[in-house]
Amino acid sequence: METLYKRCAGLDVHSETIVACILVGDTESNMVKEIETFPTLTKDLFRLLKWLEEKEITHIAMESTGIYWKPIYNILEDFFDITLANAQRIKNVPGRKTDVSDAEWIAKLLRHGLIDKSFVPPEDFRNLRDLTRLRKKWIGHMTSEKNRIQKVLESSNIKLSTVISDIFGVSGRKLLEQLMSNGYIDQEDVEKKIHGRMAHKKQLITDSLFGTLNEHQLFLIKQAWKHIVYLEELISDIDKKIDEILIKYQEELQILITMPGIKKDTAAVILAEIGVDMGQFPTSKHLASWAGLSPGNHESAGKRKSTRTVKGNPHIKSALCEAAWAASRSRNKRLSNKFWSLAARRGKKKALVAIGHRMLTIVYHMLLNKEPYHELPAN
Repeated sequence: METLYKRCAGLDVHSETIVACILVGDTESNMVKEIETFPTLTKDLFRLLKWLEEKEITHIAMESTGIYWKPIYNILEDFFDITLANAQRIKNVPGRKTDVSDAEWIAKLLRHGLIDKSFVPPEDFRNLRDLTRLRKKWIGHMTSEKNRIQKVLESSNIKLSTVISDIFGVSGRKLLEQLMSNGYIDQEDVEKKIHGRMAHKKQLITDSLFGTLNEHQLFLIKQAWKHIVYLEELISDIDKKIDEILIKYQEELQILITMPGIKKDTAAVILAEIGVDMGQFPTSKHLASWAGLSPGNHESAGKRKSTRTVKGNPHIKSALCEAAWAASRSRNKRLSNKFWSLAARRGKKKALVAIGHRMLTIVYHMLLNKEPYHELPAN
């Protein structure tokens, strides 16, 4: 088998130790193999770096084991060509399995060019990923607290949500703050708190706020409300950090938001997950497969079986499905028309994935060619 890399190393990464195997030589007959074990403390990682440099190693491969690969990658990325491998695709043959044999197996695969690189974005986008994913987590917590308040209000027979579409909008928040401070709201307070467009509902809103709210339920509402206010401050701080990173990528951001269904927050998630250099993906089909939006390919004996989507990046997949749903609400747009056409035949869930796939394909070409979205005629 042809030797592509004459001086390479394989790393078997764990939480406490790293087993490194280096292979040096042109052919199998004169190949030199050395194996060392290093702890994962920072000083030991720099000792690993020095050892690899002394052996004049040029290429390194390691598994993407949890988050344990990240500190190693951060230290070594400026000095070597690093291949981060999908653990499922480089499994050793069955038999005796040890850390040493795993490191040697990874090094052998790398030596002959049999490992596909996993996509690792530049540092800016890795930081942006952390921020967008944390923002999504905080929004989920905030939604849980809003549901908790809604549950307590229903338990005390306060039917505000049946009268106001969003009880956490401007008018709803004023009413809830008044309710938490006094424990009740009369009609005069309702008139002062609600928006002018709700004036015709003032009597109905007053009646919906009359319930059986006791001290215990009021305490629960106040606790959830404090948490919501705190989470909103955290999300605001995250948004500022995201804006600071996106200053350098305003061109790509403005290109993305020209597509129906994609606004600033969704565009930030897309850029965080796939970056701006589409050269990382040979074609749009590779990108769709990586994102988990491509149909599965399971064929045996000439029969095509399950076509359910493969597992991919859940963050961009959920963001594009949300964008697809938003695009479906637009009028006289090709994406919207296609969604409802598919939904009538295959159901809304499959239609969302299909439109998300189509949107990601369009995003790929928009970023590749640096061109905004152009809506074609409906016909």
